[in-house]
Amino acid sequence: MSVQEAWMKYDLYNPSDEHAILRRSIRTFAEKELEPQAEEFNNKEQFNIPLFRKLGPLGLLGITTPVEYGGSGLDALAAVIAHEELSAVDPAFALAYLAHAMLCVNNIAVNADDAQKKRYLPKLCSGEWIGAMGLSEPGAGTDVLSMSTTAKKSGASYILNGRKLWITNGTVDDAGTPCDCLLLYAAAERKEGERTKISTFIVTAEDKGFSVGQKIRNKLGMRASTTAELCFDDCSLPAERLLGAEGEAITHMMRNLEIERLTLAAMALGIARRCIDVMCKYANERQAFGKKLHAFGQIQAHIANSYAEFNAARAYVYDTARRLDLNKPGNRLASDAVKLIAAPMAKTVADRAIQVLGGYGYVGEYTVERLWRDAKLLEIGGGTNEAHQKNITSDLMRAL
Repeated sequence: MSVQEAWMKYDLYNPSDEHAILRRSIRTFAEKELEPQAEEFNNKEQFNIPLFRKLGPLGLLGITTPVEYGGSGLDALAAVIAHEELSAVDPAFALAYLAHAMLCVNNIAVNADDAQKKRYLPKLCSGEWIGAMGLSEPGAGTDVLSMSTTAKKSGASYILNGRKLWITNGTVDDAGTPCDCLLLYAAAERKEGERTKISTFIVTAEDKGFSVGQKIRNKLGMRASTTAELCFDDCSLPAERLLGAEGEAITHMMRNLEIERLTLAAMALGIARRCIDVMCKYANERQAFGKKLHAFGQIQAHIANSYAEFNAARAYVYDTARRLDLNKPGNRLASDAVKLIAAPMAKTVADRAIQVLGGYGYVGEYTVERLWRDAKLLEIGGGTNEAHQKNITSDLMRAL
C-alpha cells in the first residue's frame, strides 16, 4: 500500500462514498491528464484552457453550485478534496480552478438572485465560460475599504471606472482576451468623511469599457495560471448586473472569503503531500556512503517532521470543511487559522524536499522546485499571513 492509499482510508477525509468516489475521479484525471502537461504550461506561462474546460463534464466547475443551475450541489468538504487532489499535481491549474469555481461561481450561487443564477451559472458550470473575481487593486489589497474602482449610478445603469490588479483568470490568453464573466467589487462615489459603500457586479467580456491592461509575467510561481490587470473606462452596466442591494458587497465577501481561504489551505495540502511522496521515494532509492538516504538522521528529520506537520494541518483543514456552511458566514476564525497554518507548512515541506534531493531538487525534473515556488503564493493570495494574524486576534479579543 502506498502512502497516498493509506491516507485515503480515514473517514475524516472521505466521510461518504460520494466523497471517496470524487477523490478517486479527480486523482485519476490529475494523474492521467494534468500531470503530462504541468511542466510545459508552467514554462510557457500559459493557462491550458482546453484541459480546464474538461472539468465541466466532470461536474467540478460548479462543484458547490445547486444542481438546478448546472452544478453538482456538493459541500465544502468536496471542494477541499478537489483542490487538494489538483494541487498535488499542478497547483497553478488548481489556482485557476479556485478563481473560477470558488471566487466567481460559488459567489454567484450564494449571493445572486434567481434570474442572475439562471443566466450565468449554467455557462460557468459547463465550462463554456471562464470566470474570475476582481477585488485587489494597484493600491488596495488587504485594505478593501481603500479601493478606488467606482460604480456611479446613472439612470438605469452603473458606470464603472478604475483598475484591478493581480486578477487570476483575468485574461485567458496571451492576446489579452478578458475572462467571460467577472464578479467585480466597486465602491460608490463618496464625499469626504463618508463611509465606503462597496457593491458587487457581474461584468462580461462583451461589455464596452472593460479590457485587459496587461498580463502579469515572470511570476515566482503559479505560472500556468494567468494573472492580469483589468481596466474599466466608463464601463456601463445595466442595473440588473448588481448583486443584491447597493453596499452589500462586504457581506458577499465574508461569505466567500471563508471557502476561498479553506480551499487555498487545501491546495497547501496537495503541495505538501506530493513533496513528501517525492522525498520518501528518493530517500529510498538514493544511496550515500553505502547506505540509503533514509538511514541518515538528518534526512529522517526532514521526512518525519514533514509527515507530522502535514497530517496535523490536514486534520484541521478537513474538520473545518466539515463544519463550514457555504450559505452562512461565521467561520472566519477557523478559515483564517487553517490557511495561516497550512500555507507556511506547504512551503516548509517543499523546501525540505529540495534539501533532501539536493541538486536534483533544485531543477524541474522532480517537480518539488515548481511546488516550492507555487507554495509561496499561498502566504499572500486570499489574505496574507499578517492579515490572518490580525483577524484571528481580533476575533479572539471580541469573544472575551
